[in-house]
Amino acid sequence: MRPLISILLPTFNSAATVRETLESVKWADEILIVDSFSTDRTLEIGREYGARIIQHEYLNSARQKNWAAPQCKNEWVLQIDTDETLEEGSREEIEVALQSCEMVDAFRLPRKNHVLGRWMRHAGIYPDYQTRLFRRDQGRWIEREVHAHVVVPGEVRNLKRHIMHFGMPNLSKQLRNLDRYTRYEADELRKQGIRFGWSRVILRPWLVFLHRYFWLRGFLEGWRGLILCGYFGIYDFLSQAKLWELEELGLEQSPR
Repeated sequence: MRPLISILLPTFNSAATVRETLESVKWADEILIVDSFSTDRTLEIGREYGARIIQHEYLNSARQKNWAAPQCKNEWVLQIDTDETLEEGSREEIEVALQSCEMVDAFRLPRKNHVLGRWMRHAGIYPDYQTRLFRRDQGRWIEREVHAHVVVPGEVRNLKRHIMHFGMPNLSKQLRNLDRYTRYEADELRKQGIRFGWSRVILRPWLVFLHRYFWLRGFLEGWRGLILCGYFGIYDFLSQAKLWELEELGLEQSPR
């Protein structure tokens, strides 16, 4: 008998993609949706899959999931996002892994990031291991404004089946997210005590682009690689610029 598994699924107006996510995890013993007060059909679709739904004001990703995870009913929690699905065969691998995991607190899954309609293996975005399957009472997301990850006190093992991530289906979606995520990044830099400097805003974005495009071989991905590496450079530039804005305007935190 394997341990029971709860799915933790954060949502907000995710009706366009959440069904595919739920289809890939419907085998789990519980699906817990933590929703940030969606106004579309997200919750209606979740109920079709028997999900239990709780709602909570969104402050940042780490706080949202740290609030929700203890409310999962089962010992093991598998967290997945609404722009992700589990690769075929994941259920079988997970069930086998959990049958012999007495000394293990978490498992990492490799992630395939799809960029503009195609999976990319270069530019430093593969295998992109994510700690997503963990013991409910041991795992916690680090308190970070953006791109937080789960930490556990004990052993972490790797699985082979992938999370399929469709985070950049088109440039319009990515540009809409750019303002929000660079705002969070600037908040995190300030929280860490990092100060704005001209070298950081002038040199760092170019170094980010060159490192990913040449050293991490993003150029092998053709135009997608160029666009993605350019995006990473722009992301870094805007994060540094918004750090300047926070310091110049004397704000405690960027407006959410």
